[in-house]
Amino acid sequence: MTTTDHGPDGGFRSGFACFVGRPNAGKSTLTNALVGTKVAITSSKPQTTRHTIRGIVHRADGQLILVDTPGLHRPRTLLGQRLNDLVRETWSEVDVVGLCVPADQKVGPGDKFIAAELAKLPRRTPVIGIITKTDLVPQQQVAEQLLALQDVMDFADLIPVSAVDGFQVGALAELLVGKLPFGPPLYPDGELTDEPEATLVAELIREAALEGVRDELPHSIAVVVEEMKPREGRDDLIDVHAELFVERSSQKAIILGHRGERLKQVGTSARKHIEALLGTRIYLDLHVKIAKDWQRDPKQLRRLGF
Repeated sequence: MTTTDHGPDGGFRSGFACFVGRPNAGKSTLTNALVGTKVAITSSKPQTTRHTIRGIVHRADGQLILVDTPGLHRPRTLLGQRLNDLVRETWSEVDVVGLCVPADQKVGPGDKFIAAELAKLPRRTPVIGIITKTDLVPQQQVAEQLLALQDVMDFADLIPVSAVDGFQVGALAELLVGKLPFGPPLYPDGELTDEPEATLVAELIREAALEGVRDELPHSIAVVVEEMKPREGRDDLIDVHAELFVERSSQKAIILGHRGERLKQVGTSARKHIEALLGTRIYLDLHVKIAKDWQRDPKQLRRLGF
């Protein structure tokens, strides 16, 4: 455990941390567990996080702002390249980085590729090795994974956690806060994220659309919230109009499903999460549109918010 020495603000520390790792290493779930509410979207499909969503952990001894980045990967498209640039930009601006490696998968070339990139960071940025998903394997395997990870790079600390059963989540928060610079809180108490609500709403719709669809879709879905406003004459209902963009008509058919059944399910699931986020009832109006090959077209990427 890191001991905190007292600084100018009575020992209070504040700063930024980000989790990195292969797609699906449990970064977003860990962010949610630390913040205690759903801010980063989680999905069993890799590459679901597009926006740098910040979760804020308020503690008596510090304030930890978690920046959630897309998984770093070898890019195949312009979108892939932009996501990677975003990752590197984020790394250079945070105070501490956590490299997440799942307990149930061997430390592989993907992890080593990321560690090699992290090794290029200035020495002042500590990197913590985090074994995630420890609830999925026996203790012996967690120990072996820690040893395997230790060989990958020179970490400031190593810690096994499980976001699912809460194992060592508090200890991880303490470890991360201990690596932050001394200073006053950067966000008002009670705030959990600084993302505009429309961005979070779009992400929740995208998450619902990704559930249960075939593997060729994850990269091809973008969601734009066109309008979000209280219904006239009512203070208990918000109208949300959103458009779901795919690249081809075959993908549109997958999203719609037989007689539009699939899109209805997406709407129902997204509405539940959005209502929980906004704390009010919403009416969700969803349309599916085709934006041909948007991932390779700079103009369309800009229009869709990338």
